[in-house]
Amino acid sequence: MTSDVTIIGAGLGGLALARVLHLNGIPAAVYEAEPSPDSRAQGGMLDIHDYNGQIALEAAGLTEQFRALILEGRQAMRVLDPDGTVLFDKADDGTGGRPEVQRGELRQMLLDSLPAGTVRWGHKVVRARSLGDGRHEVTFADGGSLVTGLLVGADGAWSKVRPLLSAVTPEYTGKSVVDTYLFDADVRHPAAAKAVGGGSMIAVTPDREIFAHREKDDTLHAYLGLARPREWFDAIDFTDSAAATARIAQEFDGWAPELTALITDADTAPVLRPLYALPTGHRWDRVPGVTLLGDAAHLAAPNGEGANLAMLDGAELGKALAAHPGDVETALSVYERELFPRSAEAVDFATAEAHAADSGNATPHELVAAFTRNEPPRGR
Repeated sequence: MTSDVTIIGAGLGGLALARVLHLNGIPAAVYEAEPSPDSRAQGGMLDIHDYNGQIALEAAGLTEQFRALILEGRQAMRVLDPDGTVLFDKADDGTGGRPEVQRGELRQMLLDSLPAGTVRWGHKVVRARSLGDGRHEVTFADGGSLVTGLLVGADGAWSKVRPLLSAVTPEYTGKSVVDTYLFDADVRHPAAAKAVGGGSMIAVTPDREIFAHREKDDTLHAYLGLARPREWFDAIDFTDSAAATARIAQEFDGWAPELTALITDADTAPVLRPLYALPTGHRWDRVPGVTLLGDAAHLAAPNGEGANLAMLDGAELGKALAAHPGDVETALSVYERELFPRSAEAVDFATAEAHAADSGNATPHELVAAFTRNEPPRGR
């Protein structure tokens, strides 16, 4: 098989790229390892920012469709002390620039905006190699392969395309999160529902935090973060749901029961998500015929920017290719010249004092101070 533009990965960034290319009459093929668009859950809510994610969706001609997905009221934010005291409570007055949507619905919107057959499901990449002259061969797990004149790695943290450009691999950040869900929360889990409120809630001490969203259909989605070595988590048997729940809950001993209920009363088994990152400022020398976007290019610990940046990367790459027809290398040079500082700036912001919750040394009062400054901290 051959293709002029081959995108590996049907996440938000790869789909945004395919959409902008489609609007500009440039055909592209997206290859995705998952067997179908609904083969697994697509995560929780995302706050889509007016300074990057919404700009990408505007470039994709999908602003109206995006607005229809917004969950009203979900920009509300609360900060609680571990004893349950509410220290900060900001309602969603509709003027914020980071409306919340469900990740799965946003992805489906992007999929629906593409011509049928653009995404080729069930194509897991096992290798990508250079053939010279800017052309690359991609080999799939089923033994098939293709040759392409432009290869874009939109394939996330463990990208199979990245080694063509960089020898750097993600490293463990020193922190992991365990996520859980509580369903029909107002009826079945009223204390936890009241603690979370109408939008998002954070309770934090040095080296541990609980962050929760109110999603659609009265669902609470919680992330319990712990700064511990990988070995500490490896010693917990997450196939034993009850034992894993008890062990994680033990780390929050003494916290208010309405907060610890987000793990002890969960309706789903706890899922461990170790957090990895690429070095801040990760970049590469220009290699003909290949580039990266999203987590494949600038994986960072959760800071509210990942999905937004991935979509903006895809939109900006699509615009660069459209602006330089027949000159892929100029387009890639223009794209990467903006990509590197844009992603580094986002990571720098996320690790600054304004995002104290992820510093590993935060206190609730430091977090409240961050939220009450003129420039509020960006969401997760």
